[in-house]
Amino acid sequence: MSNTSTHSNKLLGIALMLLAMLMFPCLDVLAKKLGAEGQPVMQSVWSRLALGALLTLPLLAAREGRDGLAPRAIPLNMLRGLAIISTTFFFFSAMKFQGIAQTLSLYFIQPILVIGAAPLLLGERMRLSRWLAVIGGFIGVLVIIRPGMIALNPGALLALASGASAAVVILTSRMLAARASALSNTFYTSLWGGIVCTLIMLWQWQTPTPSQWLMMFGIAAFGTTCNFLIIKAFEWCEASLLAPFGYAEMINAIFLGWLFFGDLPDRWTFVGVAILIGAALYVSSREHTAFKGETPAQV
Repeated sequence: MSNTSTHSNKLLGIALMLLAMLMFPCLDVLAKKLGAEGQPVMQSVWSRLALGALLTLPLLAAREGRDGLAPRAIPLNMLRGLAIISTTFFFFSAMKFQGIAQTLSLYFIQPILVIGAAPLLLGERMRLSRWLAVIGGFIGVLVIIRPGMIALNPGALLALASGASAAVVILTSRMLAARASALSNTFYTSLWGGIVCTLIMLWQWQTPTPSQWLMMFGIAAFGTTCNFLIIKAFEWCEASLLAPFGYAEMINAIFLGWLFFGDLPDRWTFVGVAILIGAALYVSSREHTAFKGETPAQV
């Protein structure tokens, strides 16, 4: 494969990752609304996975037939499903003990964990530009949320656990990308996770209203689509390259927070967003330079 083709594929992977990150806050808005109406956190997690599998099954059968329905990489898909359960549950549980700002600041340990683990678990070659992008993105997040001194409380520990679980989701997404189609992996991740959530929900199910069912299917649609886009992105890009673009989630989260909950961003928020965008553009430009033939030391 030529350098030009490889570079185009990387740009496609980055675009898919950015689209997924911009869509994720839509899922969070629906989950927050359901939580405000008294729905258990795990029921929203169940919606994302169990209903997600239900939505994905006919698409997989239509596009790939019997071959696509054959289970592949079962242990990895099960691990990824459990990691999605964990990161979602921990995140919403953390907000019971502290504000969303503190929760987000600790959750965004995820890209740093991915960058650190990628060479060990995935054999990826690291570049200084990727480390700088992650560090710059983390600074941008801190500027946005300005958490100050975060007390070590149950919420802080839950938020860290959410970020660590999210890193497992990203790393397993990269591992799964070469083992089956993105649609097949999306279905089986949702299926195994949905089975676990269903067993848990047998003891705490609350019958939803019609409007709540609609929001639950919305969670499933957004979650499944994002799941598919992330796995597809990893068919084209290394985990360490895509990790900094995870910060893009903050951009739409700010907008939707203002739109639905009246959280009007201040000037420091826009400064932080500018840093996030700058970090992502920096790593993208450095990758472009690398493909023009410069040595790793120069990028």
